[in-house]
Amino acid sequence: MKISVIIPVYNAEKYVSQAVESALQFEEVFEVILVEDKSPDNALQVCRELTKKYSRVKLYQHLDKGNHGAGATRNVGITMAEGDFIAFLDADDYYLPNRFEAEKKLLVNEDVEGVYGAIGVHYYSEKAKKQYYKIFGDRLTTVYQKHPPEDVFPGLLNMKGTFGLFSIDALTIRRSALKKVDCFFKTHLKLHQDTEFLFRISYYLNLYPGILDEAVAVRGVHENNRITKVDAREIRPASTRVILWEEVNNWAKTESSIPDDVKLHITRVYRSFRIANSHFLKKWGMIVRYLFTDYQSIRSGLYNINFRKDLF
Repeated sequence: MKISVIIPVYNAEKYVSQAVESALQFEEVFEVILVEDKSPDNALQVCRELTKKYSRVKLYQHLDKGNHGAGATRNVGITMAEGDFIAFLDADDYYLPNRFEAEKKLLVNEDVEGVYGAIGVHYYSEKAKKQYYKIFGDRLTTVYQKHPPEDVFPGLLNMKGTFGLFSIDALTIRRSALKKVDCFFKTHLKLHQDTEFLFRISYYLNLYPGILDEAVAVRGVHENNRITKVDAREIRPASTRVILWEEVNNWAKTESSIPDDVKLHITRVYRSFRIANSHFLKKWGMIVRYLFTDYQSIRSGLYNINFRKDLF
């Protein structure tokens, strides 16, 4: 089993060594691919030192050595990967010793195209814990029970009741299966690139549950993590999620094999975030309109949870 671990690196000089060394503890890890994204700190030099110290660590940058965001940076890593399987790790996160236990058993079966697990949380400072504990606590990010592959896509879309979710840090993909996906990470998305990617691959690939009841990786929480600020509502969540769901909605429209009820659900979620982001008069105009033309999309808590806090 040869695994390529892809780590996008931006402004992570304090954390990237820990991430790399957590991946190198596994003999199944064939290579650790660092892709440096023009960090303003000393991360590039730290990455260079890691390549000198460890023969399995490889370092890349974008061709223009510029900053292109996490999506484009992960795409470079996927393109350069030579392992049979691909795993991801953010530079401020780290793997635990059980990270690939389930994968070693499940991926022997060629029908298994990916395996997902649970992640925990670590606060890098008391300040970060004070700021974000109310959001993450000490809870696992996980899918709450084992599901067949065909339920993963609708589950992630919140169409299967209390399903849960998984992080890209806990995902391992068969590299050959990625040919089913028309593109990897959407580079024009500034946030939620990983969520959009997980939606699409859960539709195209057969993803199986690994270890769900204990963490296989750990999410590092610190004050400068952009997506953490979204989760904590320091950045208005609807303002970024409307962009995510617009992208998902556009993709679903072009994918003829997606069932109509799933497409309708995606449209309703996207619409709910549009309502949340609209100014007062337009917001209420949309609500009144859809009360008559699509009552369920306004009445159901599955959708109005996204805009009911932003009514006034």
